[in-house]
Amino acid sequence: MITAGCDIGSRTAKAVILEDGRIVASQVIPARLDPVESAGAVMNLALDAAGLALGDVGSIVGTGYGQLEIPFAHRLESEIVCHAKGAWWTIPSARMIVDIGGQDAKAIRIDEKGRVIRYSYNDKCASGTGRFLEIMAEALRVDLDDMGEMGMAGTEAITISSQCVIFAETEVVSLINENREVADILNALHRALGNRIASQARSLVIEEEVVMTGGVAKNVGVFHALSSGMKVPVRALEGVDPQINGALGAALIAAE
Repeated sequence: MITAGCDIGSRTAKAVILEDGRIVASQVIPARLDPVESAGAVMNLALDAAGLALGDVGSIVGTGYGQLEIPFAHRLESEIVCHAKGAWWTIPSARMIVDIGGQDAKAIRIDEKGRVIRYSYNDKCASGTGRFLEIMAEALRVDLDDMGEMGMAGTEAITISSQCVIFAETEVVSLINENREVADILNALHRALGNRIASQARSLVIEEEVVMTGGVAKNVGVFHALSSGMKVPVRALEGVDPQINGALGAALIAAE
């Protein structure tokens, strides 16, 4: 049985193809202006990688911001349910998922069967999302992919007090003008983001084990900051790109 999941987010498009419960291909690309184009491009890349044609796929579930624009989806499902399903399939002991995407953040509590119990969703403010890191990377003139490791090298405790991205950026500019070390500023930014998401998760009552997903999970600085802020160990997905978790969940639901 071959199934697929397609997750069209605000910043990236993801596709996962499963064959008999095994991931045979996955792709992540930057989102295009037209969600239909994003969906077609990422799915074609995944199909090519798997050596399949669209007609070979028995069922396709779409999710994400642009799910209504996925023309080949047989069914649509919420991001919350898809992220819960993907994380639980990878780590069955998971009871809470924290997903930080490009323009939103989700905290999800699940039961022993991966079913959603409660969730908290933030897409109103960029300060708890990947966009926060993008803006700060531009202000500091560092590569987004290097931020995590660079921040881990910070040794001096600096506090970024502003919750608003605009004011936080002003704080960063002031710190740069004070000749503070970039690593220390990055460390402070990661702690600010980690503490904000931890606060969001605490509104649900934190349940171990906590699993972090989404593109921001690749930032080791935020990963450690989130663990510290939540005061429980946070796990990474095992052998799975955290950015494809929503698409993986969608493909699993398609298999059901």
